[in-house]
Amino acid sequence: MPHKIGFVVVSSSGHEDGFSARELMIHAPTVSGWRSPRFCQFPQEIVLQMVERCRIRKLQLLAHQYMISSKIEFYISESLPEYFAPYQAERFRRLGYVSLCDNEKTGCKARELKSVYVDAVGQFLKLIFHQNHVNKYNIYNQVALVAINIIGDPADFSDESNTASQEKLIDHYLGHNSEDPALEGTYARKSDYISPLDDLAFDMYQDPEVAQIIRKLDERKREAVQKERYDYAKKLKQAIADLQKVGERLGRYEVEKRCAVEKEDYDLAKEKKQQMEQYRSEVYEQLELHSLLDAELMRRPFDLPLQPLARSGSPCHQKPMPSLPQLEERGTENQFAEPFLQEKPSSYSLTISPQHSAVDPLLPTTDPHPKINAESLPYDERPLPAIRKHCGEAVVEPEMSNADISDSRRGGMLGEPEPLTEKALREASSAVDVLGETLVAGAYSKTWSYREDALLALYKKLMEMPVGTPKEDLKNTLRASVFLIRRAIKDIVTSVFQASLKLLKMIITLYIPKHKLSKLETAHCVERTIPVLLTRTGDSSARLRVAAANFIQEMALFKEVKSLQIIPSYLVQPLKANSSVHLAMSQMGLLARLLKDLGTGSSGFTIDNVMKFSVSALEHRVYEVRETAVRIILDMYRQHQASILEYLPPDDSNTRKNILYKTIFEGFAKIDGRPTDAEMRARRKAATEEAEKQKKEEIKALQGQLAALKDIQAEVQVGNIQGGKAAPAEALGIPDEHYLDNLCIFCGERSESFTEEGLDLHYWKHCLMLTRCDHCKQVVEISSLTEHLLTECDKKDGFGKCYRCSEAVFKEELPRHIKNKDCNPAKPEKLANRCPLCHENFSPGEEAWKAHLMGPAGCTMNLRKTHILQKAPALQPGKSSAVAASGPSGSKAGSKIPTPKGGLSKSSSRTHAKR
Repeated sequence: MPHKIGFVVVSSSGHEDGFSARELMIHAPTVSGWRSPRFCQFPQEIVLQMVERCRIRKLQLLAHQYMISSKIEFYISESLPEYFAPYQAERFRRLGYVSLCDNEKTGCKARELKSVYVDAVGQFLKLIFHQNHVNKYNIYNQVALVAINIIGDPADFSDESNTASQEKLIDHYLGHNSEDPALEGTYARKSDYISPLDDLAFDMYQDPEVAQIIRKLDERKREAVQKERYDYAKKLKQAIADLQKVGERLGRYEVEKRCAVEKEDYDLAKEKKQQMEQYRSEVYEQLELHSLLDAELMRRPFDLPLQPLARSGSPCHQKPMPSLPQLEERGTENQFAEPFLQEKPSSYSLTISPQHSAVDPLLPTTDPHPKINAESLPYDERPLPAIRKHCGEAVVEPEMSNADISDSRRGGMLGEPEPLTEKALREASSAVDVLGETLVAGAYSKTWSYREDALLALYKKLMEMPVGTPKEDLKNTLRASVFLIRRAIKDIVTSVFQASLKLLKMIITLYIPKHKLSKLETAHCVERTIPVLLTRTGDSSARLRVAAANFIQEMALFKEVKSLQIIPSYLVQPLKANSSVHLAMSQMGLLARLLKDLGTGSSGFTIDNVMKFSVSALEHRVYEVRETAVRIILDMYRQHQASILEYLPPDDSNTRKNILYKTIFEGFAKIDGRPTDAEMRARRKAATEEAEKQKKEEIKALQGQLAALKDIQAEVQVGNIQGGKAAPAEALGIPDEHYLDNLCIFCGERSESFTEEGLDLHYWKHCLMLTRCDHCKQVVEISSLTEHLLTECDKKDGFGKCYRCSEAVFKEELPRHIKNKDCNPAKPEKLANRCPLCHENFSPGEEAWKAHLMGPAGCTMNLRKTHILQKAPALQPGKSSAVAASGPSGSKAGSKIPTPKGGLSKSSSRTHAKR
């Protein structure tokens, strides 16, 4: 199973004083690493000899933050070439190369942890460093390497003596023997498993003594698991997790102590040493109570110099450990680590090392798990811890909580912040006059802990100010405090930012009311800080964005601020085209939330400013901003209805081509309870489908009725033949079986277009002997329309019969109709027919109906009658009478033609039976 391989540095092409390549043999928080000579010749090279011939699986390189080689090549060899002669360089086999990022995106403030996966066997590894990346910090054109870690497997030897010697060498350097039963643990069969304790980040961030104890405890844990002592294994697991945090904290203390020594601040160095000893003894005592440590592990090697990697190793087989805690979780455990880790005001946060560059195909690389690395270099460099993550992720910032900061630190700052520069002194002169130079210097310090302490000290000072203090002094103190708060709000360290918010809230809600200051002071606090707070809502850190937005919302609801109506006026300012996405989204979100809390009354929000802002936001390039604007407009419409429409374009087809306006107007319809366009289209579609369905049913019913009429006509013809009458078909010269083809049996018209569908259309629209009932839409014969209205129509209950004219009249109008006596009296049926269209009496008989309804001098109210009454050629008089004879008889046989939704009427069957 792959494990950490110890190595020694055989040679290097050169180094700067104090930065020998032998520093690479030590992994600890305080190592300096290797650095090439100033203005050296390239390429530079380092040769490493591993403690055993092995198969290398993984290489880890921790690069410098600005002394970065553009490319590093790797060579491996079984044996060391004598004198390293150039002509013998072929003994080294080239594996490939990796390219390192130039760190321009991070401003050369991050270190790249590069993990390279290889598969090569050998005992000597050569690294060749090419020309450095040029940047303003690397003024001597140097390259550097902070640390290198080799992980691999022992290689197999054919010679037994060689195998024995190699095993002894492994035992000597790794501190265990190959027959250790713990090696048969859970991960013994996972040939590719690499223990987290072998990772470079573990040793670079751990106190060496604690790291040794963690490895011992991990061995015991595996032994306990093998013996099924699970309770004991659980305690060991928890102890290992706790010790990791302890080791990281002690590592930072060691960095601070080294920093103090380099600055010749020996009092602070002594204090840090005592602090380390006290903290270490307390932790060991606690663990000893649980019988987790013994005398062997309690030895105090921290007084001894660090040993190189060649004399300390890790077990080959180890259980996986939880990943190292993130800096946010442990950033507050150390009170003084940050001063040493800072170089510039922008150096407070951990930045993301850039994405790996192109890599030789022979030497693939993968992104390692994010690990936090901390190490020190000489004070003039003040390096930063680095974290390896993918590009584009947010900057990781140290956080602090009040619980993690000791009371002594809260009482006053230990040590003194650096003096104010001339520029800072000019800028903060008014605040210095009021608050004193010491406090202001802390607020301007490059050390984030001093800045935070200055704010907390100011908080305490304001809280303790007596009530009788002169108003002028109170106002001056407030304005000086707001000046420092405004600066602290811009701070990139979360704990400083949160301290500024805490101080601002106290001033507005406690300080001003306590001393009964005017609203002008509250307005001053808000107006000076709200623009900066709004800017922080667009921060790249999600945590800071949320904190800033929540505080603005909270502050807007303070009773002291709410009446001033200042914050709403800032939120309805038009969005700038070049503003960040986060800023625009935060502003829209704040506006939406505060509108619900404050409304558009006397809050600073009006219909005019909110709608103008929201309509302009509909044009923003970010979808989330447009979506929030739509939501705000709909909320405004719920409250103010028609007045909102004045700010929107008209609701027409052109406007609805814009999907946002379509969404808005459909939202209005839902709010009003009206159907939306989609719902109306769905209804129309359903109605069309229903109409089509009914039409098909009507056509089917009509076809069935026509078939019945043909049967009736055939029976009539048979009766005529039996009675001795000549068949119409014979009179016309048409075969009997085809007489009814292409013939309308009501009006007698014959046409080639009178197919089954053609006849349906003729009956439905054109036949002069038929009409459609205005009330039930059935097609009936005009001669039987009155009978239909009184006995068969769906609205028959609404009609009554006039005793004078014998026609159907609406029951509501029947009394007036009878009283006025305006109708033309009807004659008996034997004497005359009565037309329900023109209300005239005419000759009795069925031929008279045809003449009245179809003749040019007949009924004037028959709307179907046109100047072309018959399209077919005129028949001979004899034939015409024959058709006429058959037509009305057929028509009487079917006195009513139902619409497609109806069937054959009862009156049709009854009339036929009578005839």
